[in-house]
Amino acid sequence: MTILYGIPNCDTVKRARDWLASHGVAHDFHDFKKAGVPADRLAAWVASAGWERVLNRKGTTWRKLPEAQQGSVVDAASAQALMREQASVIKRPVVEWDDGRITVGFDADDWETRV
Repeated sequence: MTILYGIPNCDTVKRARDWLASHGVAHDFHDFKKAGVPADRLAAWVASAGWERVLNRKGTTWRKLPEAQQGSVVDAASAQALMREQASVIKRPVVEWDDGRITVGFDADDWETRV
């Protein structure tokens, strides 16, 4: 089963969910705000895509962090600690496709090759 991770009020997550539905891709939705960030899945995303890709340094949450806290994110371990603490710094959506592949962010052209 394909699983889409994110937060429901994120515009990119909404577009991704609509895309999956319009392409007939059955999926579950994991809401970071309600269910938290599963540490084992976060580690798998970082292993697959790299912590630099999973960490969203362009978002509002990141920009609002104190400079010292931003500066403390220097490797996969420190990035994962921050992402577990503040799920909104995770680039959304993260999708675990039913074939085991993981994507970070929404790219309709890339997703076309997956279905």
